[in-house]
Amino acid sequence: MHPDDHVCLCFHVSLRKIRGYLKRENPPVASLISECLGAGTGCQWCVPFLKHLHAMHTQGQEPDLKISPERYVEARLDFHKTGERDVDVVRDAGESPP
Repeated sequence: MHPDDHVCLCFHVSLRKIRGYLKRENPPVASLISECLGAGTGCQWCVPFLKHLHAMHTQGQEPDLKISPERYVEARLDFHKTGERDVDVVRDAGESPP
């Protein structure tokens, strides 16, 4: 994902904004990322990805998602149709830090 791609599609919160929030606020738990323009409080699609970004931050790594914006959006559309996450998409984006 590129810095200006949206992680939270409901509230248009970019990876860049989340990185800045993590760096500035250093939240102790991932759920506090919701204070960054409401990220994760809409449809809940991005929650596992926000958790991953938080985990990377706490390990001193640059928060990133290894997924194309197109695949991310497509998987979210499928999530809204089926109500289930594609575990491959979550895994491939890096749900668990290395």
